[in-house]
Amino acid sequence: MNLTKNYPPIMASDEELRAALEAAHVPSLMNALVHVSGDISHIRGDIRPVAALFQDPQGGISREDQARGRAIAFEVLKAYRDGGSQIPPRPSDDAIEEMTDYIIGEGVPRDYKQFLHAELRIDGQDPYAHPSFDGIPEQVRQDFHVVIIGAGMSGLLAAIRLDQEHIPYTIIEKNSEAGGTWWQNQYPGCRVDNQNHIYSYSFEPYDWPYWYSNRQVLFEYFNHCADKYGIRPKIRFNTAVDSARFDESTGRWTVTVRPKGGAPEEIVASAVISAVGQLNRPRLPAIIGRESFEGVAFHSGEWRHDVDLTGKRVGVVGTGASAFQFVPEIAQQASEVVIFQRTPPWMGPQPIYRQPIPEGKHWLLKHVPFYYEWYRFALFWRSSEGMLKSVTVDPEWTEPGSVSRANQLMRQTMTAYITRELQDAPDILAHAIPDYPPGGKRMVVDDGNWLRALKRDNVRVVVDPIAAITPTGITTQGGQAEAFDVIVYATGFQASNFLMPMDVYGRDGVELHDRWAGTARAYKGITIPGYPNLFMLYGPNTNIVVNGSTIFFAECEMRYVMGCIHMLLSQGKAAMDVRREVHDAYNEWIDQGNALKAWGTFGVTSWYKNTDGHVTQNWPFTLLEFWTQTREPDPGDYEFIEARVPVG
Repeated sequence: MNLTKNYPPIMASDEELRAALEAAHVPSLMNALVHVSGDISHIRGDIRPVAALFQDPQGGISREDQARGRAIAFEVLKAYRDGGSQIPPRPSDDAIEEMTDYIIGEGVPRDYKQFLHAELRIDGQDPYAHPSFDGIPEQVRQDFHVVIIGAGMSGLLAAIRLDQEHIPYTIIEKNSEAGGTWWQNQYPGCRVDNQNHIYSYSFEPYDWPYWYSNRQVLFEYFNHCADKYGIRPKIRFNTAVDSARFDESTGRWTVTVRPKGGAPEEIVASAVISAVGQLNRPRLPAIIGRESFEGVAFHSGEWRHDVDLTGKRVGVVGTGASAFQFVPEIAQQASEVVIFQRTPPWMGPQPIYRQPIPEGKHWLLKHVPFYYEWYRFALFWRSSEGMLKSVTVDPEWTEPGSVSRANQLMRQTMTAYITRELQDAPDILAHAIPDYPPGGKRMVVDDGNWLRALKRDNVRVVVDPIAAITPTGITTQGGQAEAFDVIVYATGFQASNFLMPMDVYGRDGVELHDRWAGTARAYKGITIPGYPNLFMLYGPNTNIVVNGSTIFFAECEMRYVMGCIHMLLSQGKAAMDVRREVHDAYNEWIDQGNALKAWGTFGVTSWYKNTDGHVTQNWPFTLLEFWTQTREPDPGDYEFIEARVPVG
C-alpha cells in the first residue's frame, strides 16, 4: 500500500498564510521547509527543539524563536506558492536522518533508525506492510477462510489487511454496529486520551475536528473505514460466538455462533482472529446489597440514555477514566453528584484536551508538504519512548510514592498542577493527591474540567469505603448513609478475562480458560501453545500505559499474523502451533519487565493486574522492541501441522 500524500497547490493569500502559520508546530514546520525548499540549513540554525523539554508542545523553542520560525516559513511558503507549488526532490537519506535528530532534539540511537524511518513514511511506504502474497495462487488463498471475532478497531484492521491479499473472512460481531469500544461506551463526555493524529490507522489519515476526539467522532471514523474498505457486508451483526474448537485431523476450527434470537450455527475456518478487546465487558463491584437498590442503577459502559438525570441525586462508584469524563457532564444536570472514591487518579495537564483543532492547523496539515508526516512523527515519539523512562523502577530509589527520580519529577509536576487547581478548595485537595507512583494505575488527561467539577456546590467526594448498597442508596463503613435516585458504576471492565464468555478448545480438547487458570498468557500477545491458528489482537500484555497507542500495537500484531498466514500458505501447511518452551521463555521476560515498572510494583492494585496480582495487560518495554519482534514470524518458534484428512 503506497501512502504517499498528494498535497494540493497553495492558493492562500499572504494574510491567510500568516494566520495559518500561527497554529504551527514549529519543529515540524522547520522540517517541512527542508522538503519545500530543498535547503537543509533551515534546521541548522538556532531555532531548535531541546530533548529535555520535549514534552513542551513546541519542544522548548522560545516564543521569540517560534515567531522567527514562522516568519521564515512565510517567506519559503510564499515562494513555493508563487513558483507553482513544485516540490523539490526528496532530501537525501543523510538529510532525513539529520531531520529526525532535529525534531527529537537529540541524536537518534542507531538501533532506532530503521524503526523511526519506517514510521515516518517519507517514501510513502506502509510501515506495517506484510510479505507479498503475489506468489501464492489465488485459489490457495480463497481456500483459507478466516473468522474474525469483533468489528472494533482491531477487527476492522484485520479485515482490511486480509482483503488486501484476497483472503476471505467473516466478522462476527455481538453488537448491532461496528466500532467496538467506541460503540459500546456512550457515556457523556467519552473521548480518547491519545492525540488523534496517532490514534488512527497509519494508512487512513483523517481530518480530525479535535485534538482528542470524542466518542461520536471516533465511532464515525471506524465506520467510515468499514464503508471505505468494503468491510460492512462481511460483518454478521447481533451474533455472538459461543465456542471455537480445533480439529487436528483437518487443521481447522469449528466456530459456533448464535445470532440474536436464533439457533446456533457452525462456521468452519482455517484460522480464527480474536479482536474482542479487553474493555468491553463491564465489571460490577462485589458490594453487599447491590441488587437491593430500588432506584435506577447501571454501569458507565452500558449507559442508560433513557434515564433523565435532571434534578436527580446521583451516586457514582469509582473515579477511573470513565467517571473522570462523565462526572463533569452529569453535574450540570443532576441536583447532586456524590462520588465514592477509593483512590484518586493521577492526571496529566493538557489544555487542548477538549478543544477543536484551529482552522490554521487543518490548513497546514492539508497543504504544507510533509508537515503532516513530521507532526505525526513528533507526536509518536513524544507520546512513546519519551515517557517510558519516567515509569521505570530504580531499585536504589527509596522515596515513597515514586519509583525513580524521573518518576518523582513526574509526581511533583502533576502534584503542582492539582494543588494549583484546588488551592481554593483545601478539603478537596486533601483527598486528590494519589499515594501510589505515577503510572501505577491508568493516568488520565485533564484540562481542568474534572477538578472544576469537584469544586461545584452540587458535587461531593466521599472517601469513606462503601459498606453496602441499600434499597435507598449507599452506606459507608463509617455509618454515613446517602440516598440516591440513580447509581452509576464507574468500576471498569473484566479486562483480565480474555476471550470471555467464549469456550475455546485446542488440540488436546482442553478449554483455554482452564489452561490459563486465571492468568492469560500468549506469545507476543498473539499465539498460544495448543491452540494452532488462533491469533489474538490486543491480547495479553499488549496494552500500553504511557508509550504509544493501541492502534500501533494492533498494526504490528496484524503484520505478524499476516506473516504467519503467508508462511502457512507458501509452505502448504494446515496450521502452526507456537512451541511451549518459546512461549514460556517469552512470558518470563515479560514478567521480569513488568516487575520493573510502576504498575508492577507491590501494593499497587489496578485493572492491569488479575486477582492474583499478575500483570496480564501491559507491555513493559519500548515500542521499538515490539515493532522489531513482530516484523515477521520465526518458523523455528512453531510446530507445523499437516491435515490428516482431506478438507474441502
